[in-house]
Amino acid sequence: MGWQGTSAAGTERGERCRARGCCGSGPGDGGVRLWPDPRRSELGPERRGSAGLPCSPGSATARTLRRVPGSDPPRRGRHGRQGERSAAALHHGSCSSARRDSRSRRAPRRGGACAAARGARGPGMWLLRLRAVLRGPGGLRGPGIPWRIFRSYSSASTKEKANRNGPCERTELLEVLKARAKQLQGSNVPEVTVSKVELGALDNDKYQEAVVPGPKEKQPIPRARGDGLSQSSTWAKKLQKEMYSQHLKMKQELGSAASQLALEGQGKVQSTPKAKTMKIPKTKAATAWNQSSGSAHNKPRVVEGKEAAELKRPQRMPKDRTNQQALQQTIQCNLECFLFLQHAEEAERYLLLCHSSPVKRKVMDVGAFNVVMRIWARKGSLSRLDRLFSILEAAGLQPNLDSYAVALQCMGRNQSPPKAILRYLQKLNSSGFHVDELFQKCLFEEDEKEMVLWAIRTVQPNYQLPPPPIPKICKSSLLQDFYSRETMGSYPKVDFSEKELQERFQQQLEMELNNTVTIESVEAAKPLTPQAIKARELLGTLRSQWHDAILQALQNSKRSMVRPKRLSKYSILYPYLCLLPDEEYVDIMLQILNDLSPQGESLAVLARELGTKVYDRYIIQRKLRSGQLKKVQKIYENYIQLLAKGSQPKHYLPREYWEKLVAEAGFGPSLNLTTCSWPCVLLMRLGMHMLELLVKAVKVPRNILNRRLESKPIPVLYHVYSFYSNWQVGLIRPHPIFSQLVSNAAETTLTFNSSAMPMLCPPVPWTSPSFGAFVLNDTKLMRFMDETTYHQLLLEQCPLVNLHPVLDALNQLGNCAWKINQPVLDIIISIFNDKGDEKLDIPPPLSEAPKPPTPPGNSSTWSKTFKHEVFLCKKKAAEMHSLRMDALYKLSIANYVRDKVFWFPHNMDFRGRTYPCPPYFNHLGNDVTRAILLFAEGRPLGPKGLDWLKIHLINLTGLKKKNALQERLEYANEIMEDILDSADRPLTGRKWWMDTDEPWQALACCMEIAKASRSPDPAAYISHFPVHQDGSCNGLQHYAALGRDLSGAASVNLVPCGLPQDVYSAVAQQVEEFRKKDAERGLKIAQVLEGFISRKVVKQTVMTVVYGVTRYGGRLQIEKRLKEIDEFPEEYLWEASHYLVKQVFNSIKEMFSATRDIQNWLTESAKLIAQSGRTVEWVTPLGLPIIQPYYRSRSTVLNCGMQRLSVKTSNSTQKPDTVKQKNAFPPNFIHSLDSTHMMLTALHCLRKGLTFVSVHDCYWTHALTVDVMNQVCRQQFVALHSEKILQDLSEFMLEKYCSSSSSSTEPIAHWQKRLMEQLSNVPKTGEFNLKQVMDSTYFFS
Repeated sequence: MGWQGTSAAGTERGERCRARGCCGSGPGDGGVRLWPDPRRSELGPERRGSAGLPCSPGSATARTLRRVPGSDPPRRGRHGRQGERSAAALHHGSCSSARRDSRSRRAPRRGGACAAARGARGPGMWLLRLRAVLRGPGGLRGPGIPWRIFRSYSSASTKEKANRNGPCERTELLEVLKARAKQLQGSNVPEVTVSKVELGALDNDKYQEAVVPGPKEKQPIPRARGDGLSQSSTWAKKLQKEMYSQHLKMKQELGSAASQLALEGQGKVQSTPKAKTMKIPKTKAATAWNQSSGSAHNKPRVVEGKEAAELKRPQRMPKDRTNQQALQQTIQCNLECFLFLQHAEEAERYLLLCHSSPVKRKVMDVGAFNVVMRIWARKGSLSRLDRLFSILEAAGLQPNLDSYAVALQCMGRNQSPPKAILRYLQKLNSSGFHVDELFQKCLFEEDEKEMVLWAIRTVQPNYQLPPPPIPKICKSSLLQDFYSRETMGSYPKVDFSEKELQERFQQQLEMELNNTVTIESVEAAKPLTPQAIKARELLGTLRSQWHDAILQALQNSKRSMVRPKRLSKYSILYPYLCLLPDEEYVDIMLQILNDLSPQGESLAVLARELGTKVYDRYIIQRKLRSGQLKKVQKIYENYIQLLAKGSQPKHYLPREYWEKLVAEAGFGPSLNLTTCSWPCVLLMRLGMHMLELLVKAVKVPRNILNRRLESKPIPVLYHVYSFYSNWQVGLIRPHPIFSQLVSNAAETTLTFNSSAMPMLCPPVPWTSPSFGAFVLNDTKLMRFMDETTYHQLLLEQCPLVNLHPVLDALNQLGNCAWKINQPVLDIIISIFNDKGDEKLDIPPPLSEAPKPPTPPGNSSTWSKTFKHEVFLCKKKAAEMHSLRMDALYKLSIANYVRDKVFWFPHNMDFRGRTYPCPPYFNHLGNDVTRAILLFAEGRPLGPKGLDWLKIHLINLTGLKKKNALQERLEYANEIMEDILDSADRPLTGRKWWMDTDEPWQALACCMEIAKASRSPDPAAYISHFPVHQDGSCNGLQHYAALGRDLSGAASVNLVPCGLPQDVYSAVAQQVEEFRKKDAERGLKIAQVLEGFISRKVVKQTVMTVVYGVTRYGGRLQIEKRLKEIDEFPEEYLWEASHYLVKQVFNSIKEMFSATRDIQNWLTESAKLIAQSGRTVEWVTPLGLPIIQPYYRSRSTVLNCGMQRLSVKTSNSTQKPDTVKQKNAFPPNFIHSLDSTHMMLTALHCLRKGLTFVSVHDCYWTHALTVDVMNQVCRQQFVALHSEKILQDLSEFMLEKYCSSSSSSTEPIAHWQKRLMEQLSNVPKTGEFNLKQVMDSTYFFS
């Protein structure tokens, strides 16, 4: 399954070659293997055995094979697997080891025929692949791996590739032959010759490694015909190093998996054994060659004594920051892994091995030493800790506060004498630290803090802990009133007692400790047929067997990793397979198997998911081990006093109250413990290993559904390839038997991760970038793209007081309690189970998918039209399945919490836009999910509440967008009969609600209006219904306010007006005027467009202009809208869309002149910054630091178990992507402003006692408080844009990108001058008066 396909030409050639008998295919392949199994792709030439070289009978190598048949038997490769095929790393030009000897004796001409055929055609694809394989995984660069991972697919012909690579391939083949000859010489083979190959010299620097040469010997220097000195043999050097390492390993065993970890360098296994430990007996002396060993007749040199000790395995230095960052991250993760496992000896051995490596030593910091010292400190071993301190200082590193905290903890644990403690305290003082800083800045686990304090009091009996720091108050001018103690009221209470909240906390904790939640599906349960009962029994039996098989495979795998005969990239995974109980790994793999769809899933996605699941559970185990959970439980018991009804009112924010309780708790572990994130390469490797175990272990009897077949176990999962455009993607697909079995069983449960479910208690408040939201599940404050970690670093470096407004806003959004609108949910589920309804956005089941046409005879006779129809049917079925599953998940989760009150913890993206953490079911969803959500807290409607419900209903219909609010209210009163009919008989009445823009929300609103209007006193009716107020083209509103653009402000309702202004209609009208003028001048396309320009045609383009849409993207949008008009002539689509997008941009430029100036200024500034090699950064008016995570990506190869993955990496260590940086800056900057406005509104609504949530620029509250929210919303918009936003941005960027040291004498670079001019030239503003927004009814409406 691990063999990959290639081009058709290569396949055909492979078939011809296999027909001659020279290519070995494994049993059951069903075809020629054209790509090496990556599990054996890293075997070097010296490890391949004799058949590792394609050879003709007349060659020296072939003669040697016949003369010495016993040399080089198959060996275990670097992946720790037995080399069943010693030539497995070669392509279809090589023979299998199983057939090698017999072929070399029985039919020597077969290999010769194949080689001759290849020679006649010129060097083929196999040579190109041979070079790639022999190079090994050295191309691995960078830790970042995106979700979608492809492998490049080449369509070049064999002839083209031969022309490109001929000379290079011939020369490298010659080097391989020479290297093999040298290896055989070193094995005391009496006679070896290499035929002369007349080739020009080739510069192979690209593939060479730095080698530490031995003492030089005069050697004959071979010359190549026509071109000077020949290059030294790259492969001979590799053999030289490998042979020497091989002899060392015969006498030096690796004690544990730590040794393999130390020898792993992300993509390549490397070793640096210490000279002192080398003992080389004379009888087995290491053999080495001079660096210029070009001649086949050079005698091998015997290296002994000091010379042998000086010969070390060469180290390849990381070429860029990407490698260094990945290597540093890997070292830290490995050490933390040992810390968790309490493997002190292995951790120290690994640390010292890394320290002995020049490459790893360069990236190691004091943090790596601290981790190992912490392990010894927990064991109370002061002598080992003293030794590490000495090594640390000898390495030129300075101990930091954590180093001294670990030392004192150790001495406190073993109750060291005062003299030893005093020595370390004196060192601490001489390093410029104070004892108090240990407790103010260091993070502790378990009882470490108590141990440090005991040690200090041994020397200073009267020492007292420093008092908690005085809480800092945010100084932002936008929040001076908010954080003022004089204006601070008590925090709003929820309608639960302390006891009830404590019970809910325990339920949430139990759910997170279980890791997953299994719930009932809402799909209508079909009557249990005998077939379904039998299928469920079979599945139960099989799953039990699979559990045992996977467990056995995992344990065997771990045993083979402990002391492998050869180094393996899998042996480095051993500690990571010990972090959890074996049963948990099995559960994770079985969960992946149960969730796999019949269509399969990308192998890379599954591997990433498996690795991530292990990491998430490891983090939970760390929190349990460190004692963090116990402390959180204790603090939460007191925290709920802030929220519970009947408790004393507290004049604190949730963050402030939690911080107060933590400070009062004093001892115990720190809550914001930091953990090094596992690099993506590690996640993928771990996931791929688990996936490989799953594929190999899980089998099903072939005759389980058909007893007439042979009872033979077959794999449940298959590794196959599919094409995505010109990319080939590896997939894992279930066998049809398994899919049929699951379908027959018709199981009615769904399993979700606990982090995908709403919380059953109020979230833990955010108090730092690394602590908040769920009780145990690891959640980041800021969501990252791919593996970008720079955001987290930026947040951690930012003063915490600057993040208080953002943290408080997220806490306010997360503390909103919700419940389910049960009547609406029941109606939706009934339609969902009754074949759905696409018009109402309820996806139908697959049974309603269009049936493909009946095939006309043989597939070879199918027409293109028929094939296209079949393709469209399959595509539609796949889309329907995806939508159906999405709806099933949302409705099933909603049904699960139908009788519960629940909460959505929030975090944000890199721009500051907020999102609920549970991904499936939340208020950011579609019309269906929004309709079934209600506020858990109810409030009376008040005097105007019912009117706001009616206006909200008309807004949802989309019928009266251009009418005044009063007219909308009057219209609602006019159709009251339809509203009540919809509420009473939603599926059997006139169904007025179905013909609206948002039908389900409209239906829910109809029901709420009916209940309120029928109550004895509508003003006293307790309503839980959220009423929305939506911004009017919010992005343009921010642009108009930034530029004080009078005409633009009027177009987007910043100016008071009796009727709402529709910017889309205004642009359409302007475009129509341009069209009329062009039509009068005789422009054909302008005449064709007469009568076709409407609001709908231009709306999407106008809406997205503010978010950086280009003319190309705008043309596609307009073309799509024109296609929807049946009467529009299709032949004019391209010309018409090209013309219209030009006129739309011209209209916007004319209507929003200041907007275009600001957008151009932002774009040009970002372009110059990116061209200077920097990423664009800024700080929002609330103090949130932002960086754009757009970097140039590059393809890298990741060698994993079943296949090699060609991936695109993109992270902060690479150069910025100039195009993305400049195009994304304007929309991202505006998004950061709209998130700032939302957060300001949320915080001030809290002070007013309102319930408030948002969907970006759509704000929700109770009908009673809509007027108050509207007032706060306008006040905060005016306050925000009264700041000097553009001027502050200019000053920040000038300081960051253009400032130079005053003592610097270097001239300012040209790019710097241009950037300074650009940033200093802030766009001028217009005459619009911001205060007018306060009186604008339709600003948000």
